[in-house]
Amino acid sequence: MATVQGFMFPRTSTGQSSLVPPPPWHYSGSMLTLEYRTDPAEVAAMLPDPLEPADEDPGAVAVIWADWQSCSDTGGELLDPIRSQYMEVFLVARCKYQGQHYSRCLAIWVDRDYAMVRGHHQGYPKKLGSAYLTRPVTVGKAGPRLQTGGQFGATLAAYDRRLIEATFTITDTSDDAGFVNALPMIHNRWMPAIESDGSDSLDELVTMSGFDAEIGRTFTGDCTISFGDSPVEELQRLAPKEMIGGYWREVGVSWRQGTTLERVVPSVVASSGEAD
Repeated sequence: MATVQGFMFPRTSTGQSSLVPPPPWHYSGSMLTLEYRTDPAEVAAMLPDPLEPADEDPGAVAVIWADWQSCSDTGGELLDPIRSQYMEVFLVARCKYQGQHYSRCLAIWVDRDYAMVRGHHQGYPKKLGSAYLTRPVTVGKAGPRLQTGGQFGATLAAYDRRLIEATFTITDTSDDAGFVNALPMIHNRWMPAIESDGSDSLDELVTMSGFDAEIGRTFTGDCTISFGDSPVEELQRLAPKEMIGGYWREVGVSWRQGTTLERVVPSVVASSGEAD
């Protein structure tokens, strides 16, 4: 019998087929962050115990488009760019755990399977979707310049339904990219037990943050955002009531590991069988 290898499934005798290579993982790209306020009660309803709403501005939410290029330490993915380039859109609120404030991903969509499974390992509730974000240009007319007046559009769709439409217009440079997504992340890692009896074989509360972060050009501006409807999404619960502001930023960061804050140890289910 062969000894199998690989960070994630599928694990084989060589480990070559693993969907995700072992960390550290490195990310470079641009992010459009649009902040707004919604009903604080709806944000609170999406925070599982023992998380609590943030002390200040508990209804603040950020919707973020991220245009990423990522790789492992080998960098081999960069020479096969379909394995390194992807888009994702996620909604973030802030919350509190044992007196400390965190950022919490409420929903997230991504357009590559490896990025989805990599996120599942970290605790992000990633689903497949289709995301687009206008890219800035330095030559020609087919795109905005990174300067006052530059206009961007951003969209998200899933299961053939347009979920989010947004616009952003640069008004000035900025020293920051908002406050909602500016804290360590806190996630739940869940996996239902194979018995499908309502219990979980994996139930952890974890936190994480990156390292070797680099910040590039950052701009602020005016923005608009609207949510569409879907029978399998809950975005309407978080519909904007007041816009706060928008930000476009270049960013690079690496990730290696997180920290388990709480772990529920599953009970062992005895195997059953018939007597001879």
